[in-house]
Amino acid sequence: MNVQFKKGVLNLCVLVLLEQKDRYGYELVEKISDQIAISEGAVYPLLRRLLKDGYFTSYLKESTEGPPRKYYRLTEAGREYLHEQLIEWQQFTTGVNALIQEGMNEIE
Repeated sequence: MNVQFKKGVLNLCVLVLLEQKDRYGYELVEKISDQIAISEGAVYPLLRRLLKDGYFTSYLKESTEGPPRKYYRLTEAGREYLHEQLIEWQQFTTGVNALIQEGMNEIE
């Protein structure tokens, strides 16, 4: 898949997954990787930026499989930002799909 496509949608994927429940970094990587081929290194800078922007908070939680894990929790500002992003995504994909369909109709 095109790298630029992934970069643009990764932000939204992280926010949507944190809306469902608190998650730690590698869990987010695994969940996203189930659907989209991404590298682990793509998610952590995004997590730091979104944390700095106040869209979620973090906390440490003990793990039975090693050291404590850093979990991320969506804030109210993060929920509002997610809502805005979902509206923009819907408008964007609707527009792109309309253009693709128009182009496909001309080819046929």
